Amino acid sequence: LAVGMVEHGESYDLAMFADTGGERPELYAYQSILSDYLKLHGLPPVMTVWKKRANQTRLMLEQDCMEQKNLPSVAYGYKTCSQKYKIQPQEKVLNNWQPAIEEWKAGRKVVKLIGYDAGEKHRAARYAGDDKYDLRFPLIEWEWGREECIAAIKRAGLPQPGKSACF
Repeated sequence: LAVGMVEHGESYDLAMFADTGGERPELYAYQSILSDYLKLHGLPPVMTVWKKRANQTRLMLEQDCMEQKNLPSVAYGYKTCSQKYKIQPQEKVLNNWQPAIEEWKAGRKVVKLIGYDAGEKHRAARYAGDDKYDLRFPLIEWEWGREECIAAIKRAGLPQPGKSACF
């Protein structure tokens, strides 16, 4: 999504990576590569956010599973791993991010970009905007599936990041 934003001449104010603590090492290594690329093109680097405990210490998915003695499943009270470890930490940042607060106070919505690719239209269909956000799915708008994303990353001269997926 970030490479596509550069390629399409679009900008954004904030980009986040929600770290579950269980991503593949290649993805963690890619964060600095991508941030350097974005800064080179005048865009903000990617901010890493985490799920936090009440005492504000970081809570990782595997650690939580070990402490709870269960797996991250709906059967054990998780809505989804993405909900708890990706969506909630990002929402917390946005709810305290001054530019968003100012937009909401002025009666405007914040545009939230979600990076589902063109092959994931079914996932995007589950979301609707609300009082705070207008949602955009740029990869779907551009009709970029995985192959188009890989090609855009190559055109940008960047190495491939690998798939984001907890393990």
